Parts: sequence; C-alpha cells; structure tokens
Amino acid sequence: MALFSFRRIVAFLILITFGCQPSIKPPEPIGPLPSQAQLDWQRMEMNMFLHFNMNTFTNMEWGLGGESPEQFNPTDFDARQWAQIAKNAGMRAIILTAKHHDGFCLWPSEFTEHSVKNSPWKNGKGDVLKELAEACKEYGLKMGVYLSPWDRNHAQYGTPEYITYFRNQLNELFTNYGEVFEFWIDGANGGDGYYGGANETRTIDRLTYYDWQNTFNLAFEKNPNVIIFSDAGPGCRWVGNEEGWAKETNWSFLDISDMAPGKADSDVLQTGMPNGDQWIPAEADVSIRLGWYYHDYEDHKVKSLPRLLDIYYNSVGRNALLLLNFPVDRRGKIHPIDSARIMEMSVQLKQDFKTGLIKNAIISASNVRGDDHQHFGTQFISDNDPSTYWAPEEGTDSASLIIEFPEVVSFNRILLQEPIQMGQRISSFSVYYEEDNSWVKIADQTTIGYKRLLRLNDYSTKRVKLVMESNRAIPLLSEFNLFHAPKVLVPPTVNRIKNGEVTLSSTENGLDFYYYAGSDEVKIWTKYEQPFDTENATSLSVKSVDPISKNESPEELIHMSLPKSNWKVVHVSSGNLTDAEKAIDENPNSWWESENRNALEEIIIDFGTEIEFSEITYLPMQERYTKGFISNYECYLSNNPNNFGKPIVSGEFSNIANNPIEQVIKFTKRKGRYLKFKAVSFIEGHQSAGIAELGVR
Repeated sequence: MALFSFRRIVAFLILITFGCQPSIKPPEPIGPLPSQAQLDWQRMEMNMFLHFNMNTFTNMEWGLGGESPEQFNPTDFDARQWAQIAKNAGMRAIILTAKHHDGFCLWPSEFTEHSVKNSPWKNGKGDVLKELAEACKEYGLKMGVYLSPWDRNHAQYGTPEYITYFRNQLNELFTNYGEVFEFWIDGANGGDGYYGGANETRTIDRLTYYDWQNTFNLAFEKNPNVIIFSDAGPGCRWVGNEEGWAKETNWSFLDISDMAPGKADSDVLQTGMPNGDQWIPAEADVSIRLGWYYHDYEDHKVKSLPRLLDIYYNSVGRNALLLLNFPVDRRGKIHPIDSARIMEMSVQLKQDFKTGLIKNAIISASNVRGDDHQHFGTQFISDNDPSTYWAPEEGTDSASLIIEFPEVVSFNRILLQEPIQMGQRISSFSVYYEEDNSWVKIADQTTIGYKRLLRLNDYSTKRVKLVMESNRAIPLLSEFNLFHAPKVLVPPTVNRIKNGEVTLSSTENGLDFYYYAGSDEVKIWTKYEQPFDTENATSLSVKSVDPISKNESPEELIHMSLPKSNWKVVHVSSGNLTDAEKAIDENPNSWWESENRNALEEIIIDFGTEIEFSEITYLPMQERYTKGFISNYECYLSNNPNNFGKPIVSGEFSNIANNPIEQVIKFTKRKGRYLKFKAVSFIEGHQSAGIAELGVR
C-alpha cells in the first residue's frame, strides 16, 4: 500500500512537472527588451521627488554657487515625515537632490567644504542622506539620488580635475548610504557661476566632457541594477517636459547614438522611437507646485486634485513612470497643503480602480495560439499577473477580444497592459461597445506598453470589443479591464473672455454644471448649457453635479469684475500699447511688464464710457519665475485722460511676495471713464511693474 501511494505521488509529480508545460512553443520575445531592473522600476509606477537644498533657504530655483553654508538651517527636519507621506500615497521610492547646480552637498562630503558639515544645522553634524536612507528602510522604500553634473561652486568645473571630483562624490553616495536604486542626472550643464570666486561663464561639450560611459560604469560597479536617468538613459529617459506627461504614442525605445544628458530632442523623448535599438522607458517628472523648490508665495499654487489626476493618467497611463516632486519647506518638512493634496489623489485613484468589471464576464478571442487555452488563453488578461498573457496565432497582425457581461455594466475607465518582458509590440488599438446590436467605436489609440489608461464618458452595454494591431510581432496582452470610476466632484473651472462671455468646464467627463449670478441667500440655479454673458460686475456661484448619483461638489463663489469688452489701454509709461492690452485681456496667464524698470510706472485704461465702481483688483504675475510685484500703488480716476488730479486711493499690497493672489483695493464708490494705475515701488528684487490683470467692480 505504501509503495502504491509512493508511485502515485511520483506519477503526480511527473504530471505537474511535464504535463503543464506548453504543448505549443511560446512566442519569441522581440527586442529591444527591458532588463529585470527596468521591469521592477516600471512596476513602481509613481515615486517621490524631493527638492531640498540651499535654494530652499535662499528662495531661489538655481543658486549661483557662492552661497554660504551658514544659510542652510532647517528648524524641524524630519525625513521620516517624507517617507511616511510617500508610503501612504502609494509611492515606492524617494529621489533626493543630494547636490543641485549650486554645489551644496546634503551630506558631509570629504571632497568639499560646501556642505552640511559647515552649516549650523545640528552643529555641522547633520547628514540628510543618512537620515533619509534610514527613513526609507523603515518604511520599505527605495532611495535614489540627484547629483548635479554642473557645479557652480567648484573652482575646477570645466577642467578634467572636476570629473574626478564628481566621481568621488558619486562613490560616496553609492558606498555610504545603502543601495541607490536610481541615479538622476540633470541636463543643465555649464553657464555662469561663482566657481570658487571666479564669477564667470564656463561652457563644456555635453557629449564629451563628462566621459559619461566611465562614470556610468562606476555606478554599475557599485550597483549593477541601478537605473540611470538622463535625456539618453541608459536606464530611463526624461519625458521631454517638466509638466508630467508623455504623448499618447509612447515607445520605450531610443537610439542614443547622438544623445547625451542635456542633449536630446524633447519631441523624440516624449514619444520614444519605434525603431530604437535600446529599451529606455520614459520617466515623467513634475512638481506639485509651480517651482521645484519651496517658496511660500506658492502655497496657493499647489496643483488641484483634477490637475494631479490629469498628470497621473497622462504619465502612468501613457507608459511612463511618474516622478512627482515635493518642495520641502524651510522647516525640513513637506508642507501640509502638499501632503493633503497627494493623499486626495491617492484616495481617488484607489476608488477609480477599486473594482474590475471583467471578473464575471465571458471572454472570447479571435484566436488563441495553437488553440492552447491552458497556457495562452484569455483568462490571463484579468489575473492581475504581469508575467502571464493571452497570445494569438503566429503570423497574426490583427487580433481581437470580445467581452460579454451577464448583465448591462457601466464603465468610464479602460486599463490595458502588454507583457513588456516580451517586448513592446502593439502599435494601435481600438475599443468598441455594443449599442442596438451594432459596434460603436469609443477609442482609437496607438501604443500600450507597460500600462495604458483611458478616461471616457460613461458607457453602458453588455458587450465590449478590443481590436489590436501590431507591425512588430504578434500582439500579446497581459491585462485588459474596465472600471467605473466615481466622478471627481470639484467646482467647474470658470473662464471669461474680454466681452464678458463665461464658459464652465472640467477635466472630468459626464458632469453637469450649475451657476447662479447674484448674491441672494436663496439661489435659483441655472443648468449650464452654453456660454453665457455677465453684463455687470457680480458674484457668480458655480457647482458640479453627477447626474447619475446626484452628488454635488461644494459651491464656489467667484467675484466677477465688470466686463472689459470696450476697454483699451491708451497710455503706458514704457513699452507699447499692444503688449499692455495683456493687462486687461481676462487671461490670468498673460501679463504686461513695464520696460523702464523704474518706480512710478503707470498704465491708463479707457473704459469706453463713464462707469461707477468701488473696487480695483490687481492680479500679479502667476508664472513660475515671478517678477514685477508692486508693493505700493496709487490709483486715479477722471473723465479727462490728461487731467487726473489727486489719487482717489493709495496704499501697500501687504505680503504680496508671499501670497501673490488677486489684490483688492476698496474705496467709496466713484465714477469715471479713465483709470490710471501707478506703481510707486516694488518688492525687493523686482524692478518693473508686472500686471497679469486689472479689473474694477
């Protein structure tokens, strides 16, 4: 009996060992192919970038290199807070600016005095890299480093000796702080700087100066699996912009024969090369604020939840990894507004992909490789395992899947993934849903790659069809699923053009918008159907409503200024009148800047007729690199553009540098046709008058 049992066990083991092997040979991988390290990297999907360095304390984006280490002094440094936020938001790693272009080092480097060892922080005994490495280990995160090749502090930058210095610092970072999973190389190289007191401009040949291959070899000696980021990889590539998006067509291939860090075509980087000979996937870097470093005047400019979702769907959802930057503040912590916003994004994404709809569906394919459903069948497209896949017959250029649900389902998200360990193959795909016994196309797209996400209007159906084309090899599909994401209920975006016409919009599909013009306590809401006019200055309330659930967003109250359809600029103290029209064009992203760069700059506006008002609004420039902030002002009103008399109001825009939102000047109601707005003085560091928008109400 024991012998019989033993023989049965042996037979069973033979069966599962040999009987489960594919009876049909698997497809051949088609190159270029990712390394295991690149596969692991891509599956991270979203990581944290941290810009924290000397610029944090000098209120700059690019320091010149002559800053004193004495200026670096965080008051409440906490690397564990960084790691906890990253972990809670679903990120897998943190990359820190260990040294930016100004050359200041966040670790006590043996090779320079320009580091934390000469700062007052922890009496010169602090080490940001050490504390971050410990925090990452505690929270199960990987750590990467940004080590700027350009050094505006170092006296030998531009000479061969500097390359030795740069590699010595690379060796310190790779040796003393555990595994460095990603080595981040910026493309900015050469220009003006301090350079040990020389205060001059130095240029280098970006292709040859750094001898990149030997520098990369040093990194690989320390960690053979390190992912090296630059314009030209070799581990991953810059996506070609700092806004966090890849193009809809995004191949993970590049030909880097004529590329180097800081030398590449950004358009090519956004799409990759369909005929590239190396696997170099895209990393999309973007800051949660306008700038990379912390500036308190950007506390009101943290990206909204809809904007962050756009970024996610246009990066991770377009075959790229998202590297989202957080500017650490002068305490040494991530600001609470930033941390709250990323958690909103994390919660929303979990809701978006909470329940896949294909689980109980019947999936049929145009064909299955060798009719071997056990190893290449359609069941693998919904098993949440990137190593398995459905495969059609060899020689198939076009293949399709039909998903049939037991009952009508509603969906507005589509997820697709290729098994990229077999290469990136699919060059185009289309999605259809069945309506009245006919197939209706709802998506017509190009590449998939590691992951492709589509946001759609709501569709309800019992059948969905996916058609894939490939001109490289037979298409393979690892995952295909549908989801019904809840609506992102935030108030609509309000846009008004110069004639007073208002439009409401949202990045979320399928929402209804409602508005109410006025200030009554009881609002009679109007459903938004088309652009509408606002003839007078008014308070406009808006909200979004999900027509299915009937859930509503919070109301948003917007104080509208008088329409500017008849306004024109008739005088500026410097510059031309055409440019000055940008100050009254109802576009907060355009601006007029005076040219003389002196105090007492002024602009005169003709309203076209006499009007009555009691408030003047001034919106300063809203761009990343701000200028033209006015600190003191005078306002004049007249019916004669050549005779204004005394100002009707004057004063100071308090704290405008730290809070550059719309400024409101209030006074007793007055009448007039011509308004003269004069800049009497500017905040420190600004020498010109900059106006994004002037208004009255």
